[in-house]
Amino acid sequence: MQDFMKQNAKWIRPAQDTGDVCPMFFRRFPLKKTPQKAVLSITALGVYEAFLNGSRIGDFILAPGWTAYEKRLQVQTYDVTRLLSSQNELSVTVGKGWYRGRIAWPSPEETARRKKIPAGLIAALTLTFSDGSQTTISTDETWQTCESPVRASKIYDGEIFDARTAPFSNPENAVVFDGPSHTLIPQQGPFVTEQERILPVSVFTTPAGERVVDFGQEVTGYPEISLTAACGERLELSCAETLDQDGNFYTENYRSAKAKYTYLCKDGFQTCKPRLTFYGFRYLRLDQFPGGADSARPEQFCAVAVHSDMARTGHLSCSDPLLNRFFENVIWGQKGNFVDVPTDCPQRDERLGWTGDAQVFIRTACFNFDAEAFYRKWLADLSADQSENGMVCHVIPAVMDVQYGSAAWGDAATVCPWELYLAYGDPRILKDQFESMKKWVDYITLTTSQTNLWTGGEHYGDWLGLDAPAGSYKGSTREDFIASAFYAYSTELVIRAGKIIGADVSSYEKLYADIVSAFRTAYPVYTTQTECVLAARFHLAPDCQKAADQLARMIRDCGVQLQTGFVGTPYLLHVLSDHGYADLAWSLLLKKDYPSWLYPVTKGATTVWEHWDGIMENGSFWSKDMNSFNHYAYGAVLDWVYGNAAGISSLPGYPGYEKISVAPLPDARLDWLSCSYQSRFGMIRSEWKKQDGMWRYEIETPVNAVITIDGQTHTVGKGRWIYFSKIRQPFFPVALLPGSYPDCKKASPSKPETVRGGLVF
Repeated sequence: MQDFMKQNAKWIRPAQDTGDVCPMFFRRFPLKKTPQKAVLSITALGVYEAFLNGSRIGDFILAPGWTAYEKRLQVQTYDVTRLLSSQNELSVTVGKGWYRGRIAWPSPEETARRKKIPAGLIAALTLTFSDGSQTTISTDETWQTCESPVRASKIYDGEIFDARTAPFSNPENAVVFDGPSHTLIPQQGPFVTEQERILPVSVFTTPAGERVVDFGQEVTGYPEISLTAACGERLELSCAETLDQDGNFYTENYRSAKAKYTYLCKDGFQTCKPRLTFYGFRYLRLDQFPGGADSARPEQFCAVAVHSDMARTGHLSCSDPLLNRFFENVIWGQKGNFVDVPTDCPQRDERLGWTGDAQVFIRTACFNFDAEAFYRKWLADLSADQSENGMVCHVIPAVMDVQYGSAAWGDAATVCPWELYLAYGDPRILKDQFESMKKWVDYITLTTSQTNLWTGGEHYGDWLGLDAPAGSYKGSTREDFIASAFYAYSTELVIRAGKIIGADVSSYEKLYADIVSAFRTAYPVYTTQTECVLAARFHLAPDCQKAADQLARMIRDCGVQLQTGFVGTPYLLHVLSDHGYADLAWSLLLKKDYPSWLYPVTKGATTVWEHWDGIMENGSFWSKDMNSFNHYAYGAVLDWVYGNAAGISSLPGYPGYEKISVAPLPDARLDWLSCSYQSRFGMIRSEWKKQDGMWRYEIETPVNAVITIDGQTHTVGKGRWIYFSKIRQPFFPVALLPGSYPDCKKASPSKPETVRGGLVF
């Protein structure tokens, strides 16, 4: 804000409330001489789109992004020198966005509060001339405001645009008001920008007689349409992720989100797209179309994918087409849900920064893309929104009114900084987040009902676990078990982080020892797959090998079937392969029938689903109200493919891949697998394939590495290395006859049975 104060910039708003209509702010000014440089600093209460002399300023879609607005509001800076002329017109349209529009499930009081928030703008255009002099054009009462052609724009409901609106009509002077000042910060996260442009694969008529455009890929962004129309003709589109089992357009899983785009045409040829919102969709229904829906042609449509601008760093491919499609689905799921914050889904009336999803996926996210700046910005919001007592809201930014923290969700406060440190090797993230990490552990200590365990409270449990009791979304794993396991894990991460940055963590070391001791006393028996997973993964079991052995038995006794949910699934394959069950891990990954990662692919998925059986085997839907088809959390399994199947990891003590380990785990059910990862130190490659009855490994490292091939260790330097080993046939467990699984069933939370694994040691 200091720069704005120096530039005499003031917050301005329309003189009158414009309701759903998005206001436009503008200022005209001449220039007698050409500046050497022109820089615009700008932000808004809402989302904005700025133009100078008819050209859009910058490529940031949905600027200024989504932050913990009451504490942090990002300011953008653009070089606009090339856009200036002798006569200039600077205009900014401000939509409701996340700041002023409906988000989550607000109370009547919150809804009323949001309606009172004005659409606000603050900006300063600084012109620097060749003689060193400067002139600044800043927002103040000399600016004017009017209604824009954007007649409504909402995150959930979509946008209405009237191309017939006369520009700058009926202007009024803007009003100066006391807007936020101490919350203004420089831009921290990457811009959200237009990325891929996807053409339709078909335009067809459904059995219900509706005209539908299919892009063949679910995307997050918006449609762009080119057409010729007469003034006043109406274009109206609806968005959907999928078709129903009869092949008809389906929107029930969008819940209350209308997800529509309406465009009122001017005369002649025109190209249109939404300006201040976004959608999650694969299909468009042509509710109204100039000339009639039957006249629509594929070449008139394009789906514009938008997401935070992150460089792609990881690539996977293999000999299995279904697995390749799954790899791409995970990539698309990340792109579609990394729209300034890590959202759960991009389409329905939610699109929130769920902490549980963000933390289980972060390791995969950092393999796929350079996500460091993205997560740093989000973690800064987590710290800002963290309660005084250390509680972390279930979603960040904290737009839900909750008074309690949930295990595995709030633990994003500790897990995410640690994983960023491991991925990129920069201890500054630990320094920045250390107080937040401690506060979260302290919150658990202060709120638990039992010393040295986390008991009581409300939790999401093993969300969507397949062993859920009838009528519940929570798996059968004991909530206190999950909470106590994460209490231990978060405390351990505080200790690790503290030692890296030189902080005193002696009290947390004692706490951790006490938690582990209490956990082993309280939970000597594990009753579900997820309990085995957590006990082994977090080294809480007295004998982690026994816990993994029990897990393997449970999986085999279910007919090689997982029953884990959001909590257990991300660690499942790791526990198996780390304890001698790599074949079983591969069996789960390559499994094609429900429940499995590949089952949705067999059903035509182009992103990762929220439910293993979002579309069930008979073509019907798992549920109407909670059934997203772009929900990236289960895509977390790719960190196992990068780190175990391809075998790429940092050596202990060398985060950020300063020195690496490469220990591939090939499986004979594949002919080859190829993996590459662009680290801060250079490209790492790990490939294996069948050649002349042997495994051939080709490994490229930009740093010193320890390569392990079939148990044999090789210490090498920078370079490309080739090895061979015998092909070992995988162990295929003998499947029980259908219906003979003694302790589990092919269950879904929609089924009435309570299903538990019953083996204990």
